[in-house]
Amino acid sequence: MSKVNPEASLRDRVKEGLARRYRRERYFRIAGFGALSVGLLFLGFFFFTIISNGHSALRQTHIRLDVDLTALGLRVDAELTPEVLATANYVGVVRDSLRELFPEVSSRADLRELFALVSSGGTFELRQRIEAEPSLVGLDAATFWLIADDDVDMLIKGHFDRDSSAQERRVSDNQLAWIEALEAHDRIELQFNRRFFLGGDSRDPELSGVWSATVGSFFMLLVTLVLSFPLGVGTAIYLEEFATRNRWTDLIEVNINNLAAVPSIVFGLLGLALFINLFGLPRSAPLVGGLVLTLMTLPVIIIAARASLSAVPPSVREAALGVGASKMQMVVHHVLPLAMPGMLTGTIIGMARALGESAPLLMIGMVAFIVDIPGSPLDPATALPVQVYLWADSPERAFVERTSAAILVLLLFLLLMNSVAILLRRRFERNW
Repeated sequence: MSKVNPEASLRDRVKEGLARRYRRERYFRIAGFGALSVGLLFLGFFFFTIISNGHSALRQTHIRLDVDLTALGLRVDAELTPEVLATANYVGVVRDSLRELFPEVSSRADLRELFALVSSGGTFELRQRIEAEPSLVGLDAATFWLIADDDVDMLIKGHFDRDSSAQERRVSDNQLAWIEALEAHDRIELQFNRRFFLGGDSRDPELSGVWSATVGSFFMLLVTLVLSFPLGVGTAIYLEEFATRNRWTDLIEVNINNLAAVPSIVFGLLGLALFINLFGLPRSAPLVGGLVLTLMTLPVIIIAARASLSAVPPSVREAALGVGASKMQMVVHHVLPLAMPGMLTGTIIGMARALGESAPLLMIGMVAFIVDIPGSPLDPATALPVQVYLWADSPERAFVERTSAAILVLLLFLLLMNSVAILLRRRFERNW
């Protein structure tokens, strides 16, 4: 009988085990690469959808009209103050210029459709231009590019099929013929949409903008940062460095961890009951929104700050105490500077989460229709996520592209905040 070599049998078993482990490692790498690829695929599809739907909002259709400013009803030799200019007949001169382009239009219904080609904001643009340049008053043929109606804009951008029925494209056959005539004479043009970035909300899609919501979000984040950062860092320092370990501190820690997982709408209900109903603060104000977001962000900042403090090596504390520093000096001069990069990162992450919240803001009335740009945290305002919600709920097709464009602005805001977090971390990071 042949003898079995125990060493060869052991080597075979070791080789089989190694091969099995390497095979499992390859499977794990393939699964990880597949998960990463699927995630990137969905992310790419998301950005492709948002950009493809929102990039057209960067341009707006304008119609070139030759306006007779002598028909404004203003005297050239009079003092053209803003009050006097406000009484001019801007609507009439715009309609007269359209009639001159299409003199064959005479019936009331056709004239109504003809006048609808120009947005109601076109007359306001004309007024603003005259107020900025009063010397234009008296010209009998001044050329202006006035903003077109949202349905005309959708047709020019190709969102409406010109070969479809009038009900589907929301533009009548007469209006389509007039638009094509204007295109033939180079009187229709897509221009950069400054109003989208510099204007407030509007019932008309072509007049709506995100600046009001952007300023409202800025004021809310400013209030949140001023309140949540010092409170969160101070609480974390006390719990981590000074508080004695007992059941009360354990209860506080458990509650802080639980508050970090509470749905955001609960904080909205708390803000409605506390800040508005009890303290009487104004609804739809960035101050109230900042207070609510502070309550929601505090647990996140406290947890991140405590993790940063606990990551500082105990040797740093022992060395500081060993050379005669008090416990407060040890924390302020040695531990806190080393933990500050992590604290700042956690704060920015909490602020980014607060920026994207809409549910608590809906509960405190920040869903109101706000046209004016807020000048302070006490003025009525809305926020970017709420603005996206409002536009997404609107039936007009033109609000679809503005919703996507507003999402892009919100994402750019978040990207800027994350970039600031990275820069602050590199600026204050120290090696030990």
